[in-house]
Amino acid sequence: MVQTTLHQHSEAQVLQGRPVYIIDGARTPFIKARGKPGPFTPVDLAVQCGRPLLLRQPFHPSDFDEVILGCVSVISDEMNPARIAALRLGMGDSMPAFTVQINCGSGMQSIDTAYKYIRAGNADLILAGGAEALSHAPLFFRRQAVEWFASLNRASSLAQKIKSLAAFKPGYLKPVIGLLRGLTDPVVEMNMGQTAEKLAYLFDITRQQADEYAVASHSRLHRAQQEGFLQNEIEPAFSSCGQVFEHDDGVRPDSSLEKLAKLSPAFEPPHGKVTPGNSSQITDGASWVILASEDAVNRYKLEPRAIIKDSEWSALSPSIMGLGPVLSSTAIMKRHQLTLDNIDLWEINEAFAAQVLACLKAWNDTDFCKSVLGLEQPMGEMDQSILNVDGGAIGLGHPVGTSGNRIVLHLVNAMHRLDKKNGIATECIGGGQGGAMLIEKV
Repeated sequence: MVQTTLHQHSEAQVLQGRPVYIIDGARTPFIKARGKPGPFTPVDLAVQCGRPLLLRQPFHPSDFDEVILGCVSVISDEMNPARIAALRLGMGDSMPAFTVQINCGSGMQSIDTAYKYIRAGNADLILAGGAEALSHAPLFFRRQAVEWFASLNRASSLAQKIKSLAAFKPGYLKPVIGLLRGLTDPVVEMNMGQTAEKLAYLFDITRQQADEYAVASHSRLHRAQQEGFLQNEIEPAFSSCGQVFEHDDGVRPDSSLEKLAKLSPAFEPPHGKVTPGNSSQITDGASWVILASEDAVNRYKLEPRAIIKDSEWSALSPSIMGLGPVLSSTAIMKRHQLTLDNIDLWEINEAFAAQVLACLKAWNDTDFCKSVLGLEQPMGEMDQSILNVDGGAIGLGHPVGTSGNRIVLHLVNAMHRLDKKNGIATECIGGGQGGAMLIEKV
């Protein structure tokens, strides 16, 4: 059914190095894109939640060793947004900062890079985040239009310029939407929605099952908002015109199976299972976490909230990229001799409802577990009551470079609220990859 290979590290690699703690974190509200550029750029968003986070720390912003920021759709005015954010946050001219990009895993990659630096003894205190403003994704001229502009620019005589102008076609002004191209894999020539459709077909996921999952995601997020579960996680964002954003605004508390059933398939009409209603939303948002060594914890008298126990990155065919969480999470569980029942909480980024459901079915599929994961028996059935307990990207949105950071931050907060010992945060990654982190509460 599915051909791929599970990459594993040795047990010794798990145990070596210094402990790495998550100290604190914050994010902006996730703001739904509404057909035009939103009020914040990626750096704006990073600064909005970064300032209050740094202000409440018992050390100076310049005490960090490094800043690492995930960002996928970097805008032209903010090359290396990590460095620009660090400067705007008052971290000093001497603060090294760099941006990482691994598509949907970028926000987690920033944490993982910081984790490995600190574990190896190369740093003690790192600010790791993710920032994305998908509403600012660029529009491009078509190739023919670019070639026409180039010919006009090369024209040196009046006659050549007139000839070039005469070759103009109105279609040259029709832009290419950069986000749509960015969400299409150039190797298998499938967009992300089509990869979710493939998983729905392979694992026999129905349209109703996908819609039911989407309704539950919105319901859980709405409950979390009403109960104040996200208050300590979100910092308000203030636009230059005085508008205040205090909560994630993509949630639809009135979502229902009846309403979702009216939506047409977005990627494989007329019989596809993936619709705008059971897919993640196009959104702007940023998130940060602070990572520290034991030396930094003692030096600044910090109170760790969690410890990172392990991380894993896996790869598979881009056409089934949604199964990435199964590969990366299983590798971690095998190294630590854990089962699905040993994990107290899960955060699986909800790129698509069908994709999350495919992961759950893969863990319970005998053939997949044996041929792909190298297991004699299926991992079993996950208890969905411990999965994305406060909703996910279907209700929140999926600012691509941020989501991997948010799910780690929220996993830590949820473990404390629910008094759970451990959890795994994981995401599928466009291009055919997956990332996962095993976190324990302190």
